[in-house]
Amino acid sequence: MATVRIVNETRATELATRAAVADGFFSRMRGLLGKSGLPRGEGLVIIPCKSVHGAFMRFPLDVLFLDRQGVVRHAMQLRPWRFSPFVPSAHLVLELPYGTIASAATEPGDVIRIVPEAADEA
Repeated sequence: MATVRIVNETRATELATRAAVADGFFSRMRGLLGKSGLPRGEGLVIIPCKSVHGAFMRFPLDVLFLDRQGVVRHAMQLRPWRFSPFVPSAHLVLELPYGTIASAATEPGDVIRIVPEAADEA
């Protein structure tokens, strides 16, 4: 699975140093299921995606919904066994460790950039 960095360009902060990309049917369906936690600096990019759920999850997450231009359209904390709203303007979802949104002061309207890892870093 490819990995990327996630940067909030509006706030000049890094949201994740190493996030996996789930862009296929099975990787999107699996998401973070089976994990016992999400360490700081890690995350998951789900593309395409307009809603997520916490069914069978063991830990809370921060979730950002981005449009095709990388603009945050909705930000939320998702607890286990809860469901996000359907966000029609979303193109992808970022799942981040709980508390990341608050610590980086990320909010709707911020521009997020997803930076691919160089091939020699993988």
